This record gives sequence, C-alpha cells and structure tokens, in this order.
Amino acid sequence: MSPLLSLRNLRVSFPTRSGTFDAVRGVSFDLGRERLGVVGESGSGKSMTGRAILGLVRPPGRVSADRMELDGESILNLPERRMRQLRGARISMVMQDPKFSLNPVMTIGRQITEGYRLHSGQSAAAARQKALDMLEAVQIRDPERVFNAYPHEISGGMGQRVMIAMMLAPDPEILIADEPTSALDVSVRNEVLNIMDKLVRDRGMGLIFISHDLNLVGQFCDRVLIMYAGRVVEELPARELHNARHPYTRGLLDSLPRLDRPVGRLAVLQRQDSWRDAEITTPLPEGL
Repeated sequence: MSPLLSLRNLRVSFPTRSGTFDAVRGVSFDLGRERLGVVGESGSGKSMTGRAILGLVRPPGRVSADRMELDGESILNLPERRMRQLRGARISMVMQDPKFSLNPVMTIGRQITEGYRLHSGQSAAAARQKALDMLEAVQIRDPERVFNAYPHEISGGMGQRVMIAMMLAPDPEILIADEPTSALDVSVRNEVLNIMDKLVRDRGMGLIFISHDLNLVGQFCDRVLIMYAGRVVEELPARELHNARHPYTRGLLDSLPRLDRPVGRLAVLQRQDSWRDAEITTPLPEGL
C-alpha cells in the first residue's frame, strides 16, 4: 500500500548573523493510516517538521527536500493558493495550546464553520450542523452552548477538543497533533487521546503525534521517530520503545521517573557531538 505522506531528506534552514541555522536536517519517513509518534526535546525539530509539511515556514526560512508527496502529489514549495486548498482539507494541524490558536474575538461556532465552509462550499446551515456534530463527536456535552461561546468561556481541555473538532471537520487524510495534551491534566488527557484514537481509526486517517512524553507515545502510537538536533536518530515500533538502542533515546528513557524502580537521583543525559551526524538506527523498510 502506498503511503499517505512520503518525505525524503527534508531540510529547513534559516539565515542568521553567524551563518545558516539548520532546524531540520535530512528527515525522511513514510506515513500510512497509522499513529506515528515524533519525540525529542525542545529544539529538536519536531514542530518545524510539521510546519514544513503544511507550508507554514515563512521567508527567510527555506524548505527543501528530495521528496515531499501527499498521495503521490508533490507538495514541496507549492504556491500559497494551492497550499490553502490542501491545508485543512487534506492535512490539518492541532497546535499545542488552544489559548494561542483560537481567535479570542470570534465564537467557537464561527471559527469551526469558517474553515469548513471554505473547503466544502456548504451553506451556513449545513456548516452549523456539521460544527455541532463535530463538537458532539469530541464528547462535548452541550454543543449548542459551546458553539455560541467565546474561547475565554471554556476550559483548556474543552479548548483542545474544540481544536480537534475544527481540524477534523473537513475530513482530512492526515492530522498533525503538536503536543495536544501537554497543558491538560491526566483525566482530560486520556479522554482527548481516546477521542483522537477513535476518530483516526474510524476515518482511516494518518496521525503524526508530536510529544515530549516517551511513555505516552509508547502506549498510544504505532511507530516512533526519535529526533535530536534536527535529525531522526532512531525509528522503531512503539511497542519496542523501551528496548531502544541509540544512546540519546536510552538517555531520555533513563531520565524518566519510574514507580516500579524508584531511584534516589534520576540520570542526567550526557550529550555527545557524534549524535548530531550519526546514522539512523533500526530503520524500517521503505514504504508501508
């Protein structure tokens, strides 16, 4: 089966006073109808990879790749008009914090229906019903009230559900979720994950799940990419995450507190210069 998304040698660079800074350096992967986790510390290039896929890297940033294809169609550096047709309709992205992603002066309903009508061409009445259906799909108990509410009138967990509803309304093929649960408490986090899991399975979508939480990714995703300094240093099935071999991945895992093996002091990750350019370990076969 051909992948939904195929990337080869993706690079994102920015000019600085001291020279060119490479935020993403040669990232390659295929995405099928699966949950792909992308893990790494802040600054490793996770979010920038997602933004590059969506064409959200603005000048003077530069995006290049040997291949960036959506269902076999090249989406590398497309004209903005064409990217707007794809963005939201075929690839959507849930940003990290709804407080900064939702427009504070627009009602929730207007924000959901605006994007849906843009891509579907439906009437206002049909868009309203779609928005209410999506709010109900993400387990919001009173869709009518939330539809007419402003972002400051809802909780953080509800705001994250609203973002998921908004991004999934046009029925995209791929959803990129950038730290979608980082600002949520444990109970709400599990509810949001269950919603995303059900929607992805029911719709046969591909999910790129960006996170810092290795335990969460290991439990929720099918495959995991470990990023360091703009590169993928290890790729492996999520169920084998705790058997990772790369010293960076091992260092991240060893720095996590564990209830079954309490220690007096957590290990500190000791970085090595060789990690920046090391070859990827445990690669998966081409294609899916």
